[in-house]
Amino acid sequence: MFTYPIQLLLFSWLFLFPVKETGKVIAVKDGDTIEVLLNGKVQRVRFAHIDCPEKNQPYGAKAKVYTSDKCFGKVITLLHTGQYDRNKRLIAEVILLNGDTLNRELVKAGLAWHYKKYSADSTYSLLENRARVTKKGLWAEKEPVAPWLWRNRKQSGVGSQ
Repeated sequence: MFTYPIQLLLFSWLFLFPVKETGKVIAVKDGDTIEVLLNGKVQRVRFAHIDCPEKNQPYGAKAKVYTSDKCFGKVITLLHTGQYDRNKRLIAEVILLNGDTLNRELVKAGLAWHYKKYSADSTYSLLENRARVTKKGLWAEKEPVAPWLWRNRKQSGVGSQ
């Protein structure tokens, strides 16, 4: 029988090589979460590398509309390493039929932050900085609040009556 270190070594390669899967987007939950029909099963997908504003946050609705306009009802390709978040959502990049990566397009449009806590991909930082400098989308706001701070405020009851 295999020992644990050997098993770990044998299966760790799965997280090193991205997998491509094609499916149809059947729902848009918010700017960075969709549902995709993959092999006859519904898979909830969380966009890798980014964090869009929450639904009740400024630009949250715009991010959802943008995502919906780009992919709802369309066939897309998911690029992922088989990782899931705590809500059992597959973490993936979403590749549109024209070859654009929706995750990147959201950051370019100023509708998402680079989620540096979970991503070291410098491309997303560059795209975010460019959107900030040109005041695209949420970067036109005087003091945009990152979604992870918005969620923390909501959980701690700050600002609630």
